[in-house]
Amino acid sequence: MTHPFRIEHDFLGEKQIPANAYWGVHTARAVENFPITGTRISAMPDLIRAMALVKKAAVRANADLGAIDRDRAAAIVLACDAVIGGQLHEEFVVDVIQGGAGTSTNMNANEVIANLALEKLGHEKGRYDVLHPNDHVNASQSTNDVYPTAMRLALWTAIDRLLGAMAFLRTGFELKADEFKHVLKIGRTQLQDAVPMTLGQEFLTYAVMMEEDEARLREARALIQEINLGATAIGTGINAPAGYAELACQYLAEESGIPVVKAGNLIEATQDTGAFVQLSGVLKRVATKLSKICNDLRLLSSGPQAGFGDIKLPPRQAGSSIMPGKVNPVIPEVMNQVAFEVIGNDMTVTMASEAGQLQLNAFEPIMGWSLFKSIAHLSQACLTLQTNCVAGIEANHALLAKRVRESVTLVTALNPIIGYEKAALIAKTAIATGAPIADVAESLGIMTVAEMDALLVPEKLTQPLRRAP
Repeated sequence: MTHPFRIEHDFLGEKQIPANAYWGVHTARAVENFPITGTRISAMPDLIRAMALVKKAAVRANADLGAIDRDRAAAIVLACDAVIGGQLHEEFVVDVIQGGAGTSTNMNANEVIANLALEKLGHEKGRYDVLHPNDHVNASQSTNDVYPTAMRLALWTAIDRLLGAMAFLRTGFELKADEFKHVLKIGRTQLQDAVPMTLGQEFLTYAVMMEEDEARLREARALIQEINLGATAIGTGINAPAGYAELACQYLAEESGIPVVKAGNLIEATQDTGAFVQLSGVLKRVATKLSKICNDLRLLSSGPQAGFGDIKLPPRQAGSSIMPGKVNPVIPEVMNQVAFEVIGNDMTVTMASEAGQLQLNAFEPIMGWSLFKSIAHLSQACLTLQTNCVAGIEANHALLAKRVRESVTLVTALNPIIGYEKAALIAKTAIATGAPIADVAESLGIMTVAEMDALLVPEKLTQPLRRAP
């Protein structure tokens, strides 16, 4: 009968490890030490794949430079390929929040890859005398260059998905802008009636806001392509052969398809987490603007009888356990809540970055977890906002037309002709009496109804005034 455990050791002593586990003693201690969230790093598959990509690039460089023999290197490459392809992600069991600057994540990866490589060489798990997690899988590396490099790779991949989701939502707003381009309405400032515009102009604004943030996100992504792989412990490259940093970076770009570049100063790059702060700030910007858009959608659709009622959102679910027929703007509401989370995550990233000391920031795990959550949740929220809300928005044509016809704000267009004071008198009188502004203007002896009607064509009020030369 196969024994259910194997014995592994580190400098703290021996420990029983389940015989079928690909992780080892360092991972086991981390599981005991960090029972924080109950969420394992396997919840971040982009990070797991990125760790394996880094290990593969490293072992290829080490083999070329003679730091590892070709047989061990070949087995490690096969193991890395398996993890990159999605195998054994369930073996990455340490908590997403951990002390040690990511050492537990790095050792979890080293042990899984080592034991898988051992199997490919025909040996049992734990035969570290044949192939060792530190000596071979982690050769020429430190957590301090592996972990931040993997974070950057994983974030790059996640950002790509977010950009796709944002473009999907932006296209939805653009389609609605075109659909509503002839629908006149009264704009609002400070929740008070302002001047006419089209509903299409309102929705096009949302599309432009999205497009601007896509550009900012691409700029932030460009900053994280600079990596410190080859820095080893603090940036001096100790224990790595000459030429390793350049070669490992070259192989990593080749394997990942991401245009990573070696940092100009590896000591600076090992301690500086400014790129994560920048990215987090852009995510906060995206979240803030998306939340503002959703505030607008909730206001514009408020009602159906006692609210603004400019637009109708598609009904997605019953809105009350007590009020029959009530439907709530649940999709914009979920986007609002994601935005609140992202804004909070940004504060976490900010504080974690500020807390770095001397040659290393020990708090990259919480930065990574915060950024991955923000990106993933924003991506899904953009997709659901477009699919379950924006695509089905309808204009309340009759109500919007009625409001335009009756709005006293049309007198704004009279300012250049009769002056502000007379225009204000017309508006004040119309509001007090409830009479149409054309009738009020004529009764005050300011303009005739015919003159007023010729000037106040709402279609002419949504573009800059064009005067004859």
